[in-house]
Amino acid sequence: VQLQASGGGLVQPGGSLELSCVGSGFTLGYYPLAWFRQAPGKEREGVGCVMTGVGSTYYLDSVKDRFTVFRDIMKNTAYLQMKNLQPEDTAVYYCASGRGNGCSADPKSYRFWGQGTQVTVSS
Repeated sequence: VQLQASGGGLVQPGGSLELSCVGSGFTLGYYPLAWFRQAPGKEREGVGCVMTGVGSTYYLDSVKDRFTVFRDIMKNTAYLQMKNLQPEDTAVYYCASGRGNGCSADPKSYRFWGQGTQVTVSS
């Protein structure tokens, strides 16, 4: 079982990025897929989650109008589309799955984790 996150990079304020998370060894559509982020010196925090039959949930008010979590079941891939990025969005972003009871913002409840991809928003 593996999750492979990619798509991070350096972007100017107001820019956009789309992160991808490819699942292998399991069917990603059977589980919630969540995105977390961790900035230096801060705890890991939930960004959003997508689950079959439920749709998308966002855990941070600051991203609700700018970020979109979705997935392509045929590609076994989930995405985090980020628009109007701001310096405070700078963090390592992780995808997580393998939780058996719906979405949650608690990182301890997810079994599978991607390796993280760095997003830096700076001019």
